[in-house]
Amino acid sequence: MSMMKATVFVAPGRIELVDKPIPDVGPNDALIRITTTTICGTDVHILKGEYPVKPGLTIGHEPVGVIEKLGSAVQGYSEGQRVIAGAICPNFNSYAAQDGFPSQDGSYLVPGGQCGCHGYKATAGWRFGNMIDGTQAEYVLVPDAQANLAPIPDGLTDEQVLMCPDIMSTGFKGAENANIKLGDTVVVFAQGPIGLCATAGARLLGATTIIAVDGNDHRLGIARTMGADVTLNFRNCDVVDEVMKLTGGRGADSAIEALGTQATWEQSLKVLKPGGTLSSLGVYSEDLKIPMAHFAAGLGDHTIRTALCPGGKERMRRLMNVLAAERLDLGVLVTHQYRLDDIVAAYELFANQRDGVLKVAVKPS
Repeated sequence: MSMMKATVFVAPGRIELVDKPIPDVGPNDALIRITTTTICGTDVHILKGEYPVKPGLTIGHEPVGVIEKLGSAVQGYSEGQRVIAGAICPNFNSYAAQDGFPSQDGSYLVPGGQCGCHGYKATAGWRFGNMIDGTQAEYVLVPDAQANLAPIPDGLTDEQVLMCPDIMSTGFKGAENANIKLGDTVVVFAQGPIGLCATAGARLLGATTIIAVDGNDHRLGIARTMGADVTLNFRNCDVVDEVMKLTGGRGADSAIEALGTQATWEQSLKVLKPGGTLSSLGVYSEDLKIPMAHFAAGLGDHTIRTALCPGGKERMRRLMNVLAAERLDLGVLVTHQYRLDDIVAAYELFANQRDGVLKVAVKPS
């Protein structure tokens, strides 16, 4: 049996690089040889035990690679072709997908009794490193490959497209969910990789005053290159007061929360105008509280939207079009590179946010 190296969750606080069998390919699958992947904040939540996965699961959900082997039913692709797949890889024949919520598709779990016959299950469209073995390995099996593989355009590097499977798709979804209109004022809380992509997405959607909030001046500098008009370091000012001054007391049209803490959640609501939209991208590890005064006791016509990023080949194609047209360069977010053999050290760096890290490119060879 052929074996591969894979990064597995062992227990809270512990991951290991182990040998695993290279997966068999079913008729609707594709085996991808990973050329580049990365570590996500959600992977850190898994490592800490804040998001539960089964021990022994290969983690990671951001694949860039080459088709090694195609299932017999997969058409329109060729072995040796460079591809990506979204972190979210649903079955687009499912009820949830056809209802417009493919990220919440759990139809593949029905036969095992893990989901009702309707197939709706929150977050189940996120399979890699959550429900099935993920991408921090030498190979990954992509299910429903016909719908989920996206060819990489000529001229784009692994590092340029590495953000597409999750970070770019998630950040842009945050902007899309924020109901942004031409001329809007948008506040983006947290300028990590997802927040930076949300900032860029807000600019592309037509916002004309984008206020980026973070406690790290280096990241705020990058936010300006991504489209922020104003940057606020929350360590040096009262963000809510500053936003109210900048908007003449009106409040922001939209706020995007890209961190996942009670503090950023509350501030996102406090900066909104009546009728404004709070777009939440955070992965929360405890119950949230709503400040009633700023929620207008539920009578303020606020909209609160949550999201798990979209996947599928069409979403990936559109994101890569943005990059190929040079509307945005996300290669600058890749600040460090590690070999798969050194994945534990890469986690230590990323989880502790040392050395100016934004994203780490992990390469099996």
